[in-house]
Amino acid sequence: MSRLLVCCKQDIPSMNMKHQLLEKGEWEDIGSDGVNSYLQNDNIVMITIDNMHIYAENIDKTAENFGIRVDDIVVLSKHSSASKKPTLTVHPIGNYKENQMGGNAKTLVKSLPHLMSGTLRKIYELNDNPTYHVSFEVTHHGPYVDTPAMYIEVGSEESRWNDEHAAKILIDSLISAEEKDNPVIVGVGGGHYAPKFSKLALTKNIDIGHMVPNYQIVGSSDDEISRMISDAAKMSNTDMIYVHQGSMKSSEEKRIDAIIDSLGLHRFFPKNM
Repeated sequence: MSRLLVCCKQDIPSMNMKHQLLEKGEWEDIGSDGVNSYLQNDNIVMITIDNMHIYAENIDKTAENFGIRVDDIVVLSKHSSASKKPTLTVHPIGNYKENQMGGNAKTLVKSLPHLMSGTLRKIYELNDNPTYHVSFEVTHHGPYVDTPAMYIEVGSEESRWNDEHAAKILIDSLISAEEKDNPVIVGVGGGHYAPKFSKLALTKNIDIGHMVPNYQIVGSSDDEISRMISDAAKMSNTDMIYVHQGSMKSSEEKRIDAIIDSLGLHRFFPKNM
């Protein structure tokens, strides 16, 4: 298997994570395609790009055209939020509706449930700074790629972006993450930082794929919700849907249940959750 790590010169945590990787092994300079540079360590290739990664559409094809086999992609990134809450996050990629931040509209990228959940568990284990909150983020933004992909991020404002120890935690977690063959579920409901889905991955032998938050559901038609859940399941390679009970009105939950049934998918109920 060959993994492509995407580093961006405009992104401080991305470059800090690159620095951490360079300290952890022997990397061979395998050249440039005239725009991007490439380093290789065994089955891992690190591409460094100039422009922001969320707009690096088809970066997998760019690497493959350079002669790199790409089986999965991890983008090394900063995270921004108005709250400025210190956060270490992991998330899948794609757009349920508009593509205001890269990618294609109404298009998801294949998720990496086992790697994403395994990495989250390791971040939680290795995080020695209680200031940092550890969680998933729900599916959002670009770039669009055909290859399964995910983001790891340091947030949420500039003073945290410069935190090299936070970058080290993420890289150590990615490198040591266990990809267990756990059942995979899609999460529906809740907020952007997916507390229920994060807790599920951290406490149960369950891995999380795409996540559809309430803010995508509210005001959406049955057809739109059906498309979003169907795409999330397909791009997570699962037929199991976990609905965050209590995060929506009972009437909305019943509507979601009916849509799940109509799609031939199955609602997942974790024990003792």
